[in-house]
Amino acid sequence: MLKVLLRIFASLPLPLIHGAGVIVGWVLYLFSKKFVRRTRNNLSFLQIASSPSRLRQLVRKSGKETGKGLMETFAIWFRPQSAALKWVKDCKGWEHVETALAEKRGLIFLTPHLGCYEITALYYAARHPISVLYRPPRQGWLAPLIEEGRNRSQIKLAPTNLRGVRNLLQALRKGEAIGILPDQVPEFGEGAWADFFGRPAYTMTLVEKLAESTGATVLMAFGERLPWGRGYIIHIEPFNTPPTPENINSQIEGLVRQCPEQYLWSYRRFKQPKPHATAKRNPTSDTQ
Repeated sequence: MLKVLLRIFASLPLPLIHGAGVIVGWVLYLFSKKFVRRTRNNLSFLQIASSPSRLRQLVRKSGKETGKGLMETFAIWFRPQSAALKWVKDCKGWEHVETALAEKRGLIFLTPHLGCYEITALYYAARHPISVLYRPPRQGWLAPLIEEGRNRSQIKLAPTNLRGVRNLLQALRKGEAIGILPDQVPEFGEGAWADFFGRPAYTMTLVEKLAESTGATVLMAFGERLPWGRGYIIHIEPFNTPPTPENINSQIEGLVRQCPEQYLWSYRRFKQPKPHATAKRNPTSDTQ
């Protein structure tokens, strides 16, 4: 029944889907103290806002964009691929993809929690195969929805375990592409502390290891969400430095500054990974 309702919802025009997202965002802003506190804390600590009024404005906008992101995700998952891709109005930087594919060394897409990160993999998969690293959700009911929504076209899912990493490595060695959320907090022992907007954030080292072992090209990508449900613009940028945690966070910062309201500020980017007892303590993690 839920899948039927989601398919009906996915058939709506994008302005209506984003309109529903705005309503969800206002509910978060008005009734979720945790969402507002975490968003405000992150924006305050990272000094993204230039004034108290700008901070309040960004918190409200972040709620709206978070709601849009939630609603559009379900719509993209359960909308026919050809119909969903009509929402993409432009792709800037595709020439970097063509250059990387010609070298046949594999391609690593880094797509942070910015804008619509579901549309980027779908756009690429309409042309070439891509394996996407994902963390299975804690909510059991959500897992089959994710698998059905993402595991289609030329998209393959690689779970965040040893088997999934092997799948990513095999894809790169075949000259294919993989997709990774580079600002997703890794498990303890699988990352390193690196500054993100001047604040320590536990950042994955997997990208650096994959690039070193395969010689794959690393690109940054994000789907900018246009206002009033007008669609998306996909941005693809080269990664011209070694993909160390420090360099990854630095390049993500540059993308976030382009449209800060579309970053997922409610995500616990600065949390302390377990086990707490033996991990090197992050002095700012208790603020999350």
